Formats: sequence, structure tokens, C-alpha cells
Amino acid sequence: MTGITSHGENRLVLVSGRAHPELAAAVADELGIEVVPTTAYDFANGEIYVRFAESVRGADAFVLQSHTAPINEWIMEQLLMVDALKRASVKSITAVVPFYGYARQDKKHRGREPISARLMADLFKTAGADRIMSVDLHAAQTQGFFDGPVDHLWAMPILTDYVRTRVDVANAAVVSPDAGRIRVAEQWAAKLGGVPLAFVHKTRDINRPNQAVANRVVGEVADRDCVLVDDLIDTGGTISEAVKVLTAAGARSVIVAATHGVLSDPAVSRLQESGAREVIITDTLPIHVEKRFAKLTVLSIAPLLGRAIREVFDDGSVTSLFDGV
Repeated sequence: MTGITSHGENRLVLVSGRAHPELAAAVADELGIEVVPTTAYDFANGEIYVRFAESVRGADAFVLQSHTAPINEWIMEQLLMVDALKRASVKSITAVVPFYGYARQDKKHRGREPISARLMADLFKTAGADRIMSVDLHAAQTQGFFDGPVDHLWAMPILTDYVRTRVDVANAAVVSPDAGRIRVAEQWAAKLGGVPLAFVHKTRDINRPNQAVANRVVGEVADRDCVLVDDLIDTGGTISEAVKVLTAAGARSVIVAATHGVLSDPAVSRLQESGAREVIITDTLPIHVEKRFAKLTVLSIAPLLGRAIREVFDDGSVTSLFDGV
């Protein structure tokens, strides 16, 4: 027999950047471990320094960072942490990115534009990541940008379980805020037991970011409890206008459900004034106190991330978390 067989046990370590330490702590609790102590600070000129306070040699490392504002700073910090792990001789590196920055720029609308989502994947690969784990990518095909395994997790089971407690499913309708999200809305409708499906027809000027005009509803929503679903809420313009269109079309009530609460200004005021009965998001991004309001419900994504990390570490099936096979 050639080679040497190690009798040591595999080791899982979780490291976290400074973007969302509360989520990292919650994931660590799900795993029954502690986050690796890390020193991280900024130099006077804005450069970032990171160092892990204990050995991670030979470990399967999961480095968690959610790309919240200031997004470029936190992306850079995560890349540096991946590089530090590589140089610390870990066995494998998984970049856990609950919210994948630049995911909306996944194709060229016009000439001389970047495909930023692809660049992000290239950066992580070059830094040393062996795989990426993310939640509800803006476009599923983004998985193909990374030359390695990508675990694309769904927050839908967490959201649908909660929504069932908030609406009468027998009188509900699932609504997509635009035609591009109909496939996701179809999955939502199936999860809720085959409720009717509708979508809001909208127009968007590609020269004016974060602005869209909701025109009319396609589908039957009158006298129904509508569940308006999307992957993220940024400035809230699309969602708030869709709520108003649904209300004008005779909807009995409107609940908004989205995975990522970016909530850039003026999202909070728009959502409060939209007429939505409730806005439901997860904590893939930190929701600071100034972004919280009475009708906002924030669900924990930590149980999903914790289970997925454990499946990857145990060479199990991440797919089994969603379809049981």
C-alpha cells in the first residue's frame, strides 16, 4: 500500500466577516460550534486586514459573509478571508454567500456592459473557493458562472410555512411582481396547494435603475388574499406599486414575501405607505433597527444554512433539504 492514511477526524470550521455577525452566530448555534475567532480591521486608507486566531489546517472551512452595504467592502473582506484560509492549508473552502452581490447583473442588456455576476464567481474561484453556497439567486443560471459546485438554497419552504399561517389558502392567489418571476410564483402556488396565479405587467427603462412602472394585473385577484412574491426588495418601488395595482384590482388583502431585504432608502417609507398587510423577509441580510417597522416580519435563515453546511460537510445531499431525494 502506498501513501499514509490519517486516523484523524474531519473538522468543520465556520468563519465570518463583519457584515452580518448575528447570522454567523445563529448558524454556529445550529451546528453546535463556535465561530472561529478572527481579527479584522481597516487601515487608515480603507484597506482590510484579516487573520484567524487559531489553526484551521486540514479543516473544511465555511466562510460566511452576506453582501450588504457597503457591498464592495464586504465582498473584498470575504475574498481576503478565502485567500487567508487557502494559505492556512485548509482542506476545502466554501464561500457561504446568503445574498450574492451583483447577482442582478447576470447578462448584457446593451453593448459595453459587464456581466458582473460572472466576475464575482471568477473572483471567488481565483481567491481559492472550492464551492459557493447561496440563497435564492436572482437568476438560477448564475450557478453556471462558477467553475465548481454551487449549492443554490431556497428560502421558499421557510416563507411558505409562515405564509400558510397568515392567509386563508382556500381564498388566496400568488402574484408575481413581473413576468420574469412567473416561474418562481408557479412554485409558490404549488407549495400552497395549487392556488391561482397572477402577475403584474410592468415596464422598465434600462437607463433608469431601480425604477419600474406597474400597469395592470394579469389574472384573477378580486376578493382574494394575494401573496406577492419576489427574490429581493431593494428600494421597494416595484413591490409598492404592485401592491397598489392589486388593491385597485379588488384584492381583499396583499402580503409581500421576499427572501432578501436590501431595503435601500426609501424602501421603508414606500412599504409602509403601500397598503400591504404584512411584509415578510428573511435575515439573509442584516435588518438594522432603522429599517424595521410594524408590519415587517423577519424570519431566520440560519436553520437552512446550518442544515446545508452540515450536508456538505457530511458528503450528504443538499437537494434532499427540498425534495427529499
